Amino acid sequence: MRKTRNTKGRIVSAAWRLFYEQGYDNTTVDEIILKSGTSKGSFYHYFEGKDALLSSLSYLFDEKYEALVSQMDESMDSFDKLIYLNQELFSMIENSISLDLLARLYSSQLITRGEKHLLDRSRFYYRLLRQIILEGQQAGQLCDDLSVNEMVKMYALCERALIYDWCISGGEYSLRAYGKQMMPRFLTTIRKNPAPVIT
Repeated sequence: MRKTRNTKGRIVSAAWRLFYEQGYDNTTVDEIILKSGTSKGSFYHYFEGKDALLSSLSYLFDEKYEALVSQMDESMDSFDKLIYLNQELFSMIENSISLDLLARLYSSQLITRGEKHLLDRSRFYYRLLRQIILEGQQAGQLCDDLSVNEMVKMYALCERALIYDWCISGGEYSLRAYGKQMMPRFLTTIRKNPAPVIT
């Protein structure tokens, strides 16, 4: 199982690095295989072709979240952990994900009739958010007038809204900086005894 995840993860990471560096259209499957250090058989075991990799961005995001868990300062309260995760994700998006491909991914999620992987509640992203929010409620740091799932949905909705706006604005501002300003404002209602927002 671990080997499977490592192989798929290497393919996904290599593909998105190449997409960012040289563009989606200029990247070939052979280049992805070479950069990932895998084989053609492995590639086609996980993906039908290059287009199928567009839906793998959520996998890349989840890998980032898994890495962040071990780096997160445990002394932070739950609200600050949520803001930290958002800042790290937005930094990753700005520095390693092509804006055009991100926009294409969001467009595909709007028209697809099948599985919408960004909304897949079994993803590590959603499991981690549920864990942090539940701990925050139990510690009296987050409000308990909403269910954990409602608060997770609220967080994810705010995050997607900012990414969507950044895409349609053509990346004309810093996603990380704007997220740092707006996410605490959007989410202040879930915090018990919120501190004043500093601008």
